[in-house]
Amino acid sequence: MRIGRTLAGMGLMALALSGCGGRQPLKPVEGQKLPAVPVGAATAPTAADLIQPSIQARPERNVELLTQSRQRGDDPFDLPPEKQPK
Repeated sequence: MRIGRTLAGMGLMALALSGCGGRQPLKPVEGQKLPAVPVGAATAPTAADLIQPSIQARPERNVELLTQSRQRGDDPFDLPPEKQPK
């Protein structure tokens, strides 16, 4: 019983400590170089630039509603299932 309480207490402490991360600007470690400048770019990207997702990673949502229903055209690939030989 005592071991269970101890493990539960340690688990709760670990959970509490994992949620208290710092919110400081990113800086390179001392003695390390920044990433190389990408091909075609004039300057190296900053830490804030690297964190921002690209347009391809987070595309804008298209919220265009269907305003008119239309009859579907003939689909030549809409074939009935084939019977399997027994």
